[in-house]
Amino acid sequence: MRPEAAEKLAEEALRGEVDAVVAFHDGDIRAALTTLLLDCHHLRLQLALSDKGMSRGMTAERTIGVEGI
Repeated sequence: MRPEAAEKLAEEALRGEVDAVVAFHDGDIRAALTTLLLDCHHLRLQLALSDKGMSRGMTAERTIGVEGI
């Protein structure tokens, strides 16, 4: 598949997702953006927390095998 065709398909898929988010919020663009921004903030917090947990485990040189889970 040519890059231009792949870009067009991705753009169409993204447009459909945007339309679905706006429709979920009954056409209220501000509510849709607010929800997406809150989701981004939440995910960034989760990444920061997991990064901190992994870093602490790495410095302690602890490894957990499959049995430990």
